[in-house]
Amino acid sequence: MDNLNVLDVTNGYRERMRRLALFDPLFDLDRKREVDQHNQPIDMKGLGLLTLLFFFEQKLMRQYKTGVKQLASFLKKLTENEYVLDEASYERLARSIIQTFRPTTGRKRSYSFYDWEERTGSTIEYSILKANNFDVKTNTQYYTLDEDGLELLFATKEFYSEFQLSINQLMLRKQLEKGEFNGALRQINEMRIDVETLEERIVKLKHEIQRSIISEETFERYKQLLEDIYNRLAREDEEFKELREFVKETRERLYSRDVHQKEKKTYELILKITRELESVHYAHSSLLDKALSLKNTTLVSAQESLYYTGLHSFNFDQDLVSYIVSTPLPLEAMKGVLHPFLKVEENQFWSPLAVLEEQNITEERDERVEKGFIEVEEGSGDDLYRRWLMSKYKELMCLFLEACEHNRGHTLSQFMNYLDEIGQSHIYEQRYFYDFWIIMHQRSPIQNGEIQEEEGNTLLGDALSLLGTNILNVQEGQGVIEKCERFSIQEMIITVSEQ
Repeated sequence: MDNLNVLDVTNGYRERMRRLALFDPLFDLDRKREVDQHNQPIDMKGLGLLTLLFFFEQKLMRQYKTGVKQLASFLKKLTENEYVLDEASYERLARSIIQTFRPTTGRKRSYSFYDWEERTGSTIEYSILKANNFDVKTNTQYYTLDEDGLELLFATKEFYSEFQLSINQLMLRKQLEKGEFNGALRQINEMRIDVETLEERIVKLKHEIQRSIISEETFERYKQLLEDIYNRLAREDEEFKELREFVKETRERLYSRDVHQKEKKTYELILKITRELESVHYAHSSLLDKALSLKNTTLVSAQESLYYTGLHSFNFDQDLVSYIVSTPLPLEAMKGVLHPFLKVEENQFWSPLAVLEEQNITEERDERVEKGFIEVEEGSGDDLYRRWLMSKYKELMCLFLEACEHNRGHTLSQFMNYLDEIGQSHIYEQRYFYDFWIIMHQRSPIQNGEIQEEEGNTLLGDALSLLGTNILNVQEGQGVIEKCERFSIQEMIITVSEQ
């Protein structure tokens, strides 16, 4: 007894009491004396715990619209063989349970106790259920589990929520090894909730760091906490990668045994497990990035704000001048006192290698800088591709005029059907066919003489020369033409008239 340290016994007393306080709503329900129509006592504490499990299942299934009516329906289905109650009684029980977990005042539940570590009275606030959504049309409030509610459920499993994700990873591997794919899918859904809870904690921790760092000791404590969080997330990320490889190997093994043909349901389950695990891993990876950012930016920013706060509150005359003047200090000590307030020594150096660097030589004369596109040289007309394109445009115009003579050129779709009839379908499978008609539509109406005067020797020169004195008019039509897989174009109405 003499060697017993009282501080070691009372260390973390508030946190332990907080975990005990989470069970207080269940004991409040136990003190309610509710009976059914046959005066049989109703197990309110058990129904309270089952209510939390019901909300947990709804969260797993991503059913976010859960209110009093949904809970009353669940309680009726659960206890219809045990108690004799009508619809109104079930709804009254559901409302009473929800109000116990979430008081109607809108404030969180509180638990008062004497803190033996701090030797003072203390109060803890916690929230089991929180409002999730509100339907204005039906005036219905929906609820979901808050972080403390999840922690209460995890506490009933006898392990801490900090290690919930790691434990779920181990359980998932065991279930996959045994072939229990339905249980594995449920385990992945629980892991998703764990990741969401971790994300909320990281956001709260970020806000707490920004407003709570007031000393170097606090900074070091948060720094160590973030290191632990990052290391744990890194270990969980490695486990996720191993689980992905394990699921991939399981899927390939089932595929090699033709399970996808014999047992389609089993193979669909393993495919769904693969997708869901990828989704959870992606969300967890973003947590890892947030923790790293929190450690590298938020924590450093908080430390800098702490430094500048001290700098603004620093009094030069009182903290430095009076100290030097009133205290006889040796010369060496004076240097140490003044050193933080002196500028860093700066020296400018010139390297002899600078003479070997590239020199920017400019002449001092009036030069006109051309700001625009580079003009095409006159010799570009001899380019092989340009000449080939001019010949194709001319061939296309020739075929179109032939189609007009057979009354098959009133629309672009008629012309393309005409190409099918004469065995030239390969033409509208080329890019230049569509470029040609787009240009025609943009320049419509087109007269051969005007084009020659404006642009001289153009790509369309040979093609438009076939028009003679006629005018080509291209207008938009209704619908889209899709004669081949690669290209599509809007319908066009084409007319050729005399000038």
